[in-house]
Amino acid sequence: MTGQGPEGPNASTLPTGSGQAIPSPIAEPVFYEGGPARGDLIFNLVFGLTLIGLPFAVGAIVRALWLRYRITSRRISVTGGWLGRDRSQISYGQIREVRSVSRGFGAWGDMVLVLNDGFKLEMRSVPRFRETEAYILERLAARSPSGAVAGLAGPDSKGFGVSQASSA
Repeated sequence: MTGQGPEGPNASTLPTGSGQAIPSPIAEPVFYEGGPARGDLIFNLVFGLTLIGLPFAVGAIVRALWLRYRITSRRISVTGGWLGRDRSQISYGQIREVRSVSRGFGAWGDMVLVLNDGFKLEMRSVPRFRETEAYILERLAARSPSGAVAGLAGPDSKGFGVSQASSA
């Protein structure tokens, strides 16, 4: 697995014109950096042996080639699209809610980050998604003054479904 755990490197480097690298002034511990789950690719390639599974296999191949996640203590970056040309980068302060659903018997999963402005960032085939979701929710709780975060896993959590909030 190409991902790194919470004990990953603490400082990134910035290139300079002289060819030397200087340390970044702000350290961002990297929680995960890498592509989608390998199990997703393997499962969809096997399923692609059937005529019905061909579109799923093509989608899994495209994700494996060009989709990359970088989750740090300050932000989440998703690079994807055709040839990896699209990049989305959000900070934890922009996230309003986290929705997730497991795939591959819980080995990987899909997440949707609902942003404050209503936009949604989809993260498909995230390896170790339960740990990743817990990390994101921990970061949201640390930034939230009240400690209450929408999408917190609890008894009323329904995955991608609408949360069961009481209306006043």
